[in-house]
Amino acid sequence: MPAVAASSTTKVLVSGANGYIAVWVVRKLLEKGFAVRGTVRSDAKGAFLKEAFKSYGDKFELVIVPDITKDGAFDEAVKGVDAIEHTASPFHFNAKDPQELIEPAVKGTVGILASALKNGSAVKRIVVTSSVAAIVHNDPNPIVLDENDWNEQSPKEVEELGENATNTAKYRASKTLAEKAAWDFWNTHKSEVKWDLVCINPPFVLGPTIHEVSNAAALNTSARQFYDAIVKPDNGGTNLDSAGCWIDVRVLGDAHVAALEAESAGGERIIVNAGAFYWQQWLDVANALEPSPIPSHTLSKGTPGSWKGKTYPVVYKTAKEERILGLKKTTMEILARDTLADFEAKGW
Repeated sequence: MPAVAASSTTKVLVSGANGYIAVWVVRKLLEKGFAVRGTVRSDAKGAFLKEAFKSYGDKFELVIVPDITKDGAFDEAVKGVDAIEHTASPFHFNAKDPQELIEPAVKGTVGILASALKNGSAVKRIVVTSSVAAIVHNDPNPIVLDENDWNEQSPKEVEELGENATNTAKYRASKTLAEKAAWDFWNTHKSEVKWDLVCINPPFVLGPTIHEVSNAAALNTSARQFYDAIVKPDNGGTNLDSAGCWIDVRVLGDAHVAALEAESAGGERIIVNAGAFYWQQWLDVANALEPSPIPSHTLSKGTPGSWKGKTYPVVYKTAKEERILGLKKTTMEILARDTLADFEAKGW
């Protein structure tokens, strides 16, 4: 299907617009020339955004969607928009009942697609923020994964163990089930709609914050872990020998814009990943920055270089992203400097 071109009359709906990723998506869309309608749960949740984007005038508007799990929650919000960026989904590791994560992830995703089917006559493309959580599985051996892989392991663990499943499995299951539900819905209804579907699958999302955050303890899950691991004297209890993969939140914002503009993105799930890391590696990068971007703190050292020569447990292929989206990635040094400088400017 045709791509969605930026213009002042092209309106994009961004769900959960006050979230860590979503605010960057809103900003990148506005900077590119799109008009944006954001959804928030209440007027209070939107006040910060109105102030942050007031220079865009009527090119930025907000609508209230109090509960994304309710049937028809997005019925009004989708009217008159040309595209949808669905970012609203919980991300934390504190759920006792797996449904705390699964229900809003699945119902919110299917709900916005159902509203687009019902009322989104102008919609040409819907981009859903999924995750590599929908791709990865635990393996004792190093693994290399791509968009053909699905996480069957976590939903099975949650189904079998319920509240006794690991917190990681509960979160991963929510992302897997939500993305599968999105593709199932689209495949069922694709003959009825004028829009196509794109799923973006990022790993750990890091980088500066431009959403409303009162203090470091209130940061979203991934940014908070970076703060704890790098800035706190005891590394926040982080196991510096543990590993993951990362993407700069600003690049992820670019990915959401590119996923609208690239015709060939339609019908694709796309891993957006800058690379793998060990937490000690981030600590080494941060300590090597001169001058220090966070002079109010003396960063711990950990065990410098202990990650060198180790194999990363998970690596994601990014050939599809490179071919379709062509993103310009940041380096670990750039992300660490900008993020630590952001913490310093906020007095954290």
